[in-house]
Amino acid sequence: MAEITHPPMDQLQDLEYCIDSNPSWAETILLAFQNYILMLGTSVMIPTLLVPAMGGTDRDKALVIQTLLFVAGINTVLQALFGTRLPAVIGGSYAYVIPVAYIINDPSLQRISDRHDRFIQTMRAIQGALVIASSIQIILGYSQVWGLFSRFFSPLGMSPVVALVGLGLFQRGFPLLGNCVEIGLPMLLLVIGVSQYLKHVRPLRDIPIFERFPILICGTIIWIYSLILTAGGAYHNKPIATQISCRTDRANLISTAPWFKFPYPLQWGPPTFSAGHSFAMMSAVLVSMVESTGAYKAASRLAIATPPPAYVLSRGIGWQGIGIMLDGLFGTVTGSTVSVENVGLLGLTRVGSRRVVQISAGFMMFFSIFGKFGAVFASMPFPIFAALYCVLFGLVGSVGLSFLQFTNMNCMRNLIITGLSLFLGISIPQFFNQYWNPSHRGLAHTNAAWFNAFVNTVFSSPAMVGLTVAVILDNTIEVEKSKKDRGMPWWVKFRTFRGDNRNEEFYTLPFNLNRFFPPT
Repeated sequence: MAEITHPPMDQLQDLEYCIDSNPSWAETILLAFQNYILMLGTSVMIPTLLVPAMGGTDRDKALVIQTLLFVAGINTVLQALFGTRLPAVIGGSYAYVIPVAYIINDPSLQRISDRHDRFIQTMRAIQGALVIASSIQIILGYSQVWGLFSRFFSPLGMSPVVALVGLGLFQRGFPLLGNCVEIGLPMLLLVIGVSQYLKHVRPLRDIPIFERFPILICGTIIWIYSLILTAGGAYHNKPIATQISCRTDRANLISTAPWFKFPYPLQWGPPTFSAGHSFAMMSAVLVSMVESTGAYKAASRLAIATPPPAYVLSRGIGWQGIGIMLDGLFGTVTGSTVSVENVGLLGLTRVGSRRVVQISAGFMMFFSIFGKFGAVFASMPFPIFAALYCVLFGLVGSVGLSFLQFTNMNCMRNLIITGLSLFLGISIPQFFNQYWNPSHRGLAHTNAAWFNAFVNTVFSSPAMVGLTVAVILDNTIEVEKSKKDRGMPWWVKFRTFRGDNRNEEFYTLPFNLNRFFPPT
C-alpha cells in the first residue's frame, strides 16, 4: 500500500488567517462588508415571509428588517467578545417560522379586524414568547448542563450533525435559485468560476481578490444584470411570483425604509405572555441551540481553531440565549442562531479572522440605523443569495464530513450510524415539511396547537433529528468496545479547557475576565 500523505489533522492547514491573525485594514473592511451583504438574504426573507401574515405593511416590514439587523449586530459582537469567541455571525433563524406562524394564526389575534392593530398585538405576543423561551438557552448554557451533555458527543456522532447543519438547508439552495433561473444560475456559475478557477489570479499586487471577495465581485455583476433586465421590461406581464423573485423593484424596501431609525427595546409596546405561545417557541430555541452547536464546530475548524471545549460551548449557548431575549425585547419577529452561510464564507475566502466578523457587526448596526442606505443592498433579488447558499451550505456540510477522518470508517458499526443519521436527518424533516403550511397545519395536528408547533418544529430540523439519532446510537451500540473506532482518543483532549494548551489562545475571554470567570 502506498504511504498515506494526508494524515488526520486537528486543524485545517490551507487557510491564511486564523482567529487571532488579521488581514490588512483595507481587506478587513471589505471582508466585513461582504459578511454583511451575505447575511442580508435571511434577514430580508424571514420578515418578508412573516410580517404580511401578521397584518403588517411594507413599512412595517422595513422596520422589522432594520431591527433584525441591528440586534444581529449586537448579538454578533457579544458572541465574538464574550461567547465562544469564534468568528460566527449571529442572525435570524428559520427554525422559528413554525412557532411564529402558530402565534400568527392564534384565533384571538386573527379576530382583530384592524390590520395594523393585529400586527402590533401579534408582534407583542411573539416578543413575549421569545423572552420566556430564551430562558432555556440561558439556563442550559450558564449552568453548564449543555456542556455536560456535549461530553456524549464524539467525532462520529458530531460529523452527521455538522454535515446536516449545511446539507439540511438544501431547500434554500437550488429550489429558490430556480425561481429566477436566469439570475440565479449565472450567479452560481460565476461564483464557482471566480472563487475556484481564478483564485490564483492576482491583478492587484499580492492580494487574491477573486478568492477573497467573490460575493462582492459576482454579486455586483449579477445585480447590475438583474437591474438591466428589470429596466428593460423583461418581466412585464410575467406571473407575480416571477416578478417578486426576479425584479429589483418589487420589495418596496427603498421607498418604505426611513432615512433614520434607531431601533430600541419595546418599540412595538410591552410584550404579552401566553403559556401556549411560550411552549411552542421553546421548540425553536432547542432547535437553534442544536444547529448553533454544529455551526460552532464547523466555524472552529474553518477558523483554524481547536473544537470548542464543553465550557466554551456552554458559554456561547448562554450568550445566545441572551441574544434571543434581546430579539424578544426589540421585536425582531424571530430568534437568533449562528448564520450557516457566513460560516461557509470563512472557508470560501480562507479568512477566519475574528476582527472581520466584529467589524461586520458594525456594518449591520450602521445600515440598520440609516435605513435607506441599507435598503439599497437589501433589494437584491433573493435568487442571488440562493446561488451563494448552494456553495456555502455545501461547504459547511463537507466540514462536518471531515470529522470522519478521526474515526474508523472501515468499521460497519460506524458506517451504519453515519448513514442512518444522515439519511433520517434529511428524510424525516422532508416528510414533516411536506405536510406543513403557514396556516400551522402539519403532520402533528391535535387539538393542542402549541403541541403541534413543538413537534413539527423539532422534527423539521435536520440537525435536531441527526443529533438525536447519532448520539443515541453512538452511545448505546458497543460503546466500550468501539472507543477508538468512534475517535474518542482524539476527541477527549478537547472536552475541557485545560485539555489542550491551544484553547487558551483561541477561547480566553478579553479584558482579563478569566480572572473572574475561570474556565473549567
